[in-house]
Amino acid sequence: MDETTSTPAPTPTSAPSAPGSAAPGSAAPGSAASGTASDVEEAVLVAARRAKDAQPALATLTRERKDQVLRSMADALVARAGEIVAANAQDISEADAAGIDAGLRDRLLLDEDRVGAIAQQLRDAAALPDPIGEVVRGGLLANGLELREVRVPLGVIGMIYEARPNVTVDAAGLSLKAGSAVVLRGGSAALHSNTALIAVLRDVLEEQGLPRDLVVGIDEHGRAGADVLMRARGLVDVLIPRGGAGLIRRVVDNAKVPVIETGTGTTHVFIDASADLAKAAAIVENAKTQRIGVCNALETLLVHRDVAEEALAAITEVLAPHGVTLHADDAARAILTRDDAGDAPAVLPVVPATEDDWAAEYLSLDLAVRVVDDVEAAIAHIRRWSSGHTESIITSDLASQRLFTTAVDSAVVMVNSSTRFSDGAEFGFGAEIGISTQKLHARGPMGLQEITSTKWIVIGDGHVKP
Repeated sequence: MDETTSTPAPTPTSAPSAPGSAAPGSAAPGSAASGTASDVEEAVLVAARRAKDAQPALATLTRERKDQVLRSMADALVARAGEIVAANAQDISEADAAGIDAGLRDRLLLDEDRVGAIAQQLRDAAALPDPIGEVVRGGLLANGLELREVRVPLGVIGMIYEARPNVTVDAAGLSLKAGSAVVLRGGSAALHSNTALIAVLRDVLEEQGLPRDLVVGIDEHGRAGADVLMRARGLVDVLIPRGGAGLIRRVVDNAKVPVIETGTGTTHVFIDASADLAKAAAIVENAKTQRIGVCNALETLLVHRDVAEEALAAITEVLAPHGVTLHADDAARAILTRDDAGDAPAVLPVVPATEDDWAAEYLSLDLAVRVVDDVEAAIAHIRRWSSGHTESIITSDLASQRLFTTAVDSAVVMVNSSTRFSDGAEFGFGAEIGISTQKLHARGPMGLQEITSTKWIVIGDGHVKP
């Protein structure tokens, strides 16, 4: 969704003053969709300016006050779950009519249990230490100057994402805890869901005596609004895109605002010759089928040649009930389609793998399968095709484990574990604002610390430089 590149909007130097008393983020879905390009630009810049102006209200907030706000937001989401689910049903109906794929539909869907889980992530974030003011390093210089590097808010965080209403709440909650305002562009597929969620969050801010514009949504302004947000340098301090490869590339290629690049999940599991195959089968089943529409779901399975027949038999048996289609290389396909007097693996669809399969983030019940000669060959395949998100080795051999964890250059490298644990909440971050696959500033699941900056505080006593 939203992966095409629109005509770039002019780079703003300042935002126009707010017209009247319009409240960004509160417009009815689609209400500004018919506006001119200049109308959209003005509306988005006004929204970003209001978020920037609201952000200092968080600067002096104690941890207790911020946590109280997050817990109140969680309670309000649960109390208003009915209206959120009803709004989501509109999005699901429109998505089904448009033929949305299974992975995106899964990400888009909200029911009362999922709303409860989203609310719980706010409570989990409230239970985490406040990063703001934390002393990262420092000390006393020989000349008597006292230095401290302390964590400070980024300021205004812009989120551009697609069909993921949970991100609306995660991004808002983590940003507020880390002292930042947030501008949210969640895509047309989740327009009704995001409008409902943002209304709840803004109502709680007002009830708590804080500016509503600490959380702003611009979904009603469409892709043109996202283009303006990408160029709102000076109003937005950082952009974080979450979504498919096309969306992320569009933001990276067109943004004037600094970007923390999150990546697609072309994730791998390698079954080594020494692997416990029962554990391997359970891990592969979980990584592939537990939830298919997420970036840490398994997309490519690599199997050591020495255990390929036994491993693929076990894998096929556990995946067959889920209806997984295997995109297999020649060696794997020969094993998977052979019938040895009725001793063949459980039947499930097997098709020839192409070069495109090795780079695919399916987000569906499809799995690429390749037989490799050894751990070095598995590492070479991963280096060639991985998106740098998450890879896992299933092994009982310490040397293979060390080689894999050292040589694989991805944000998260696992041993004997499902890739589904590559997640900020699972890592104990309370929630995550994204999984960074770049190497600057933040890498891997990004929690509170990763969405802060630092500043130096220097304390002297009449010091002058000689």
